[in-house]
Formats: sequence, structure tokens, C-alpha cells
Amino acid sequence: MRLGEHRFDLHLEWTPEAGADPTGARPGARSARRAHLVNAPGKLHPVEGSAARAFHGDPERWNPEELLLAALADCHLLSYLYVAAKHGVVVRAYTDEPTAVLHEDGRGGGSIVEAVLRPRVTVAEASMTGLAMELHREASELCFIAASVAFPVRHEPTVDVLGD
Repeated sequence: MRLGEHRFDLHLEWTPEAGADPTGARPGARSARRAHLVNAPGKLHPVEGSAARAFHGDPERWNPEELLLAALADCHLLSYLYVAAKHGVVVRAYTDEPTAVLHEDGRGGGSIVEAVLRPRVTVAEASMTGLAMELHREASELCFIAASVAFPVRHEPTVDVLGD
């Protein structure tokens, strides 16, 4: 690997239920189990994955669309904390309620067409409010995940002051 290059490895495992048709060739195969595990070297817990409920998945498990949205929100949080520290903005709390929209293409596929992050940042002092809002743009530019997707990632940030 070259300088500045990083590699990320996962292990994904799916096994069919006893008696299920893993090829999908039999009628009723759409109801085949979609549960799987995603793990990585050194991780304490695997991610329990499935398809989204709309695609016959287990709604109690994470689906790929949620994981992508979680990656975007998490990356923005980490980038934001970095730029806030760099600029002297003291962040006391951070929450987000992100959403993503997926459009099906009518052929069995589709794509996410937009994600909206709604970070709510609480800062230590009122004097930090303006800069705290502006830093979302810089954080977005630094986010590896946002730079890697082919759809717009909008931000609707809110900044609160501790004690207000």
C-alpha cells in the first residue's frame, strides 16, 4: 500500500435456512432468509444484517441502506469534532436524525438519491454559535464517506448553547 492509503476488511456470512432454496429458483424463494452477519478483525460484535423490510428483510436487523446512512452520519460527526477542535469550538453534545431516500428503478434495482443529515450541536458558549454552524461545510468536505457517494448529502444543522 502507498502512503496515505488505508485498507478496510470485513467478513460477511450468510447461510440459508434448513430446506430453503438458496438459488431463488423455486417459487416462494422471495421469502428466503436474508439474515447475515458482518464482522471485521478485532471487532467485539458483529453487525446483524438483513434486507430492508420493503425487500422482505428482517426489520429488527440493520439493512445496507441504514448502514450507508449511518456511515455518512458517523463520518460527518467525526469530521465535525475534528474541525471544531481545530477551530476552538467546544462541543458539549451532538445528535443527528439523518434520512435517506431510495428510488427503485422498476427493474429490481435502484439507488439512494439523497441523504439529509440533521446534526444538532450544543456548544459551550454563545460566541461559538456562528462558527459552529459554518464548520459543517468544512466537516462535509473532509468526510471520506460523503466524498465517496454519487448522491447529494445535504445538511440541516442546528446549534444550541449549553444552558440555554
